Amino acid sequence: MDFEKISPQSFVGKLLRLPLKLIPANAQMPILSGKLRGKKWIVGAGRHGSWLGTYEAQTQHLFIQALNPGMTVFDIGAQAGFYTLLASHLVGKQGRVFAFEPLPRNLAYLHQHLAINHLENVTVIEAAVAETSGVAFFKEAASSYQGKLSEKGGLSVKTISLDDFCQSQLNPVPQVIKMDIEGAEYQALKGAKQLFARAHPTLFLAIHGQQNYQHCIQLLTQWNYRIQVLNRHEKDELSDNLEAIAYYQ
Repeated sequence: MDFEKISPQSFVGKLLRLPLKLIPANAQMPILSGKLRGKKWIVGAGRHGSWLGTYEAQTQHLFIQALNPGMTVFDIGAQAGFYTLLASHLVGKQGRVFAFEPLPRNLAYLHQHLAINHLENVTVIEAAVAETSGVAFFKEAASSYQGKLSEKGGLSVKTISLDDFCQSQLNPVPQVIKMDIEGAEYQALKGAKQLFARAHPTLFLAIHGQQNYQHCIQLLTQWNYRIQVLNRHEKDELSDNLEAIAYYQ
């Protein structure tokens, strides 16, 4: 069962989630299923699907298929680190994971998850990925999954473009990128033109908003990428939030 797909407002959703409310937010739970089974997760760090192992089941399955030992992976918008942990496990000791995250609350959980799971192949970049490197404002939300870069934000954060980051000889280029940055993905992609032109990484992309979707798809198509939308609804209608994978052709 994909726990994430059951609405918390439905009767079944409320019934299933009732016992979960009794678990302390600071409890360290073993992840119960999937590739991360047995790894530790702090309950208050995110959705219960994370430690249940069912978080974004379809995307998680395809992500697992795309990664091999020795790869370099960028987790952009790492949040508390579910995909960071998953990538770390899949690429092994010979691989590397770079987790990009600007929000202090998420960073605290991310660093804790790396420590309690004794992960040594992950580098945390405390910055938001954007079109240009510098400083920007970040608007926090009630959910740690929904903060975003915004001129209306009250938190000043460092920004970095992927092209600038990968210009350093100390930073290897990725074979796989996962990006979930709440509407800033088009700007982040524009700041990665050189990286995509020379490395052709596979991209797991969460796209927020239909206009943003059109911009991202147009740009990736220009770069000779084929896009597979994972959660397209019936009658080909687009929702406000889409999960997609982009492969270089």
